[in-house]
Amino acid sequence: MAYIITKLCLDCKDIACTQVCPVDCIYEYSGDDTSIPKNQLLIDPDECIDCNACVPECPWEAIFEEEMVPEIFHEDIEINARIVGKPRFVPKRPEDKKMPSSQEVQANKEKWGYVA
Repeated sequence: MAYIITKLCLDCKDIACTQVCPVDCIYEYSGDDTSIPKNQLLIDPDECIDCNACVPECPWEAIFEEEMVPEIFHEDIEINARIVGKPRFVPKRPEDKKMPSSQEVQANKEKWGYVA
């Protein structure tokens, strides 16, 4: 079992989750495979220790325990797994990065058709 970052992170990438991960298993892809998004963070399922530290830190509410991933985001389980062994890095969060508003978070969920 691992945690999964869903498309709710796509184009939003707050990066707060990377700052609390005790094993640095949250990455940004840096390779050329177009099946792996570069504008979304991904969790390496082989490295994730299921600590849950990332979930409350994600202001976009994009991270779920694998068994709890909403049906609409099930393909993201496979997308996260593609980061294993690929070129990647752990990004650092800029100090001046603003947190999204609750309206921005809700609009992002609506964009992806997710209603919690």
